[in-house]
Amino acid sequence: METTIRKWGNSPAVRLPAAVLREAALGVEQRVNISVSQGRIVIEPSDRVSYELDALVDGITSGNRHEEADFGGPVGREAW
Repeated sequence: METTIRKWGNSPAVRLPAAVLREAALGVEQRVNISVSQGRIVIEPSDRVSYELDALVDGITSGNRHEEADFGGPVGREAW
């Protein structure tokens, strides 16, 4: 399939047809890694895990909380 590199704001962009995304098992809003290998642009699914704050907070228990740490009084212009 042939396409054209176009401008999107100040950046070059390539539109990916839905059929190409399906065949590559990728989806809209999915995080990907982009690299160059032997003169070719490679787009791969990201291995990086995305965390949601609410899910992380829900995981806090009395068993994995720590006590307050005191690092002493202010030593500069910190608010007290």
